[in-house]
Amino acid sequence: MISNRSVIALFKDVDSAADALDAVRAGGFERDEYEILTGTPYPEGTFGEEKPHHGLFRYPLVGAVCGFIIGLILTAGTQLAYPLVTGGKPILAVPPMAIIMYEGTMLGAIIFTVIGVIIESRLPRVFMGAYDTRVTEGYIGLTVTTSQEKISKAEEILKKTKPEDIKRGWEQTDLD
Repeated sequence: MISNRSVIALFKDVDSAADALDAVRAGGFERDEYEILTGTPYPEGTFGEEKPHHGLFRYPLVGAVCGFIIGLILTAGTQLAYPLVTGGKPILAVPPMAIIMYEGTMLGAIIFTVIGVIIESRLPRVFMGAYDTRVTEGYIGLTVTTSQEKISKAEEILKKTKPEDIKRGWEQTDLD
């Protein structure tokens, strides 16, 4: 059983938050152990953080392929299961099949895109770490979530960066 603790430091300006982030990184904390919280949208890289990696572009492609295949199976299967010979025309009529396959492709792409956005946004978040409502009032929060043994080191590093306020969050327990 691993027990994690979280601490948040609040800063008023971007430069001091970026300096604190550099100090946390220099202190040996991994990328998944810290997070910047803001109520204001800042461009990527403002705080010196790495560019986020995501695979969102894959979801619509996979969804489109799945939708196309389901549309093809549905239309071809229906026409073969209930064959209607009409005036010597072929059993599998391609133009009507194309409409259903197109709609299936679009539906699959949309559904998988929504699922991809939810997954890539890390929702639902079971444990977010320490939080302070002042983040929504313009403060910038730097949250460090790490093991119980390293949380004191994180607090010391954050105190040296002179934040406006610093406080600990609640405990998360992972069952292994």
